[in-house]
Amino acid sequence: MKSDVITIDNAGNGFQDAVAETRKVAEYHQLCKKDVLHLELIAEEMLSLMRSVTGEMKASFWLEMEGRHCTLHLTTKTVMDKEKRRLLISTASSRKNEAANSFLGFLRNAFEEAITAEAEHSYTEIPMDVLRDISSYSVDNPEWDRYERSVLRKIANHIAIAIRGGTVDMTVSKTFTAS
Repeated sequence: MKSDVITIDNAGNGFQDAVAETRKVAEYHQLCKKDVLHLELIAEEMLSLMRSVTGEMKASFWLEMEGRHCTLHLTTKTVMDKEKRRLLISTASSRKNEAANSFLGFLRNAFEEAITAEAEHSYTEIPMDVLRDISSYSVDNPEWDRYERSVLRKIANHIAIAIRGGTVDMTVSKTFTAS
């Protein structure tokens, strides 16, 4: 069974609809309360992770469920840089770009990696460890804290990331035991 496709944007529109659709699919398949919560948590963390890493969101979200096996899909477009690419691929269970699973995919992936721009960082002349010691200086850590990734890895069975150009496909699989 495939759920409705939910569109999510930067303003947060669709986020609650995606969670509601997840709950609806879980209840239709008569998952126990704990499994419903796990599935909702996976959906929420997928959406948060993608938004944290890509910075923008014009995504499509849907679920596919066969028996006790559920696959959650999230597809979005982004302006890719080396840092985003590294963070996204580090989320995958295999730590590899799933779009590079054939010879041509491997070549395309290598070419895209080579032409991907470096992430822009603002550098100061004073080292960050010195700035942290100054009490009036606030340090905004722009780096993603990886919380979503750790939650997904703990709950999900498999996480796959496929990057083709500026399109990112995230697939998270979870198999539930019979209640």
